[in-house]
Amino acid sequence: MSPATQHKLLDQWREMETAHARVRESLERSLEREHRLSLSEYEVMQRLAEDADNPCRMQDLSAESELSQSALSRLVGRLEGAGYVERLICDHDRRGVYASLTKAGREAQAKAAPTYLEVLDSSLG
Repeated sequence: MSPATQHKLLDQWREMETAHARVRESLERSLEREHRLSLSEYEVMQRLAEDADNPCRMQDLSAESELSQSALSRLVGRLEGAGYVERLICDHDRRGVYASLTKAGREAQAKAAPTYLEVLDSSLG
């Protein structure tokens, strides 16, 4: 690969990283200001809302959200404290822990969704 091609690739990568950081910051500010949710909290709630009838195994949620299991556990603890999420123990495997949105969690996620989408639209549209 030529030095010119390398330089072009690095420039493109840096532009993508900058755009990603800018959109995440806008999402973080708007969700916190309007709904008192961090972006990570909203994204976990969004994943749980996608299949509201089935709780999500914490291990799977960690992989999907790109959070470590300990970071996810702390985040879910905050959402539990707010009344948005509940943890459930698997009946047939006591080591299995699931997370599920409560009714209040579904309402909070649905209320925050338009803000999330508006920021994405204004940033990417």
